[in-house]
Amino acid sequence: MNLKRPGILAAIAAATLALAACGSDNTSNAPSDSGSAAKPTIDCKTGSLTAQGSTAQGNAMDEWIKAYGQACSGASINYKGTGSGAGIQAFTANTADFAGSDSALKAGDEQTKADARCTGGKAINLPMVIGPIAVAYNLDGVKNLQLKPATLAKIFAGTVKTWDDAAIKADNPSASLPSTPITAVHRSDSSGTTENFTKYLKATAPTDWTTDASKDWKAAGGQGAAKSDGVAAAVKQTAGAIGYVEYSFVQVNSLNAAKIQNGAGEYVALDDKSAAKAVAGAQVGGTGDDLSLKIDYATKEAGAYPIVLVTYEIVCSKGTPADKLPLLKSFLGFVASKDGQAKLSQFGYAPLPDTLQTKVTASINNMA
Repeated sequence: MNLKRPGILAAIAAATLALAACGSDNTSNAPSDSGSAAKPTIDCKTGSLTAQGSTAQGNAMDEWIKAYGQACSGASINYKGTGSGAGIQAFTANTADFAGSDSALKAGDEQTKADARCTGGKAINLPMVIGPIAVAYNLDGVKNLQLKPATLAKIFAGTVKTWDDAAIKADNPSASLPSTPITAVHRSDSSGTTENFTKYLKATAPTDWTTDASKDWKAAGGQGAAKSDGVAAAVKQTAGAIGYVEYSFVQVNSLNAAKIQNGAGEYVALDDKSAAKAVAGAQVGGTGDDLSLKIDYATKEAGAYPIVLVTYEIVCSKGTPADKLPLLKSFLGFVASKDGQAKLSQFGYAPLPDTLQTKVTASINNMA
């Protein structure tokens, strides 16, 4: 597959598509991709939406906006990858119709402020994208790196400083590891990817990772880079670098990704199937139409890749302006549908499990 075409690369910065007004409420059957791909059935609506947030879902959002535009006319949908923290702030300030976030709204001040924006309702989290977090590395001659959680924690905490450290050697007994210094690259901006990655480290290697999970990088040392594309670029350009970034950016940049040991002691390579196995067992932590999930980072599921994030679309259960609601429900309904989710695997994501997809669709239908 070719993941380097301009439409995909453009999504890393922003996904913007304006469609000429032409009819309304039309269900179209034109192809969703160029060529012979069958076009999804969509209850098309007109209007405009502005959204921002997670860069992790940028590639997926670009493709969804493109497909919606090819199926429908008379809509303008603009999504900018500004980072999860910025997206939540924009939603709360009522400058975004929905936000993309790599972590659910936090109980307390963050949830309260988001709720205040939703007249007569609450802000809810709708899981939409399973975005596995790859541990990308640039190490000449080493193609099958594998790491235990404790080793990974030591690398990003700065206590393991060279690639021939005994801890890395123990995880890779057959590899020829150089004495190259390690450059650990982290996100410099507020990021749900950082929060999920540090949650993973805290849950699986608490002795070696003593920093609290956060959207903002709290550990000392390392090298910061802005947004997902910045981390991917820094790893690609720096010999001896390692960084955490969504799998789609590893594919776009042709980076190597380490195998990570799961709770069963199995080193698992990252792909859409191994990531989906980790999410299939997740529990819904929200109530009602809120579908925030609890991920088991120490999963013992055979073949499950343990470092995953779920990107949420944050919307109002009630209170979306009447001129925005029909298009918002139509677009998100397509995104959550089998047609919409089927697009994800080819771009480094994993589709939602069927049971979760059904719940998300029901929550969207209940929006008012």
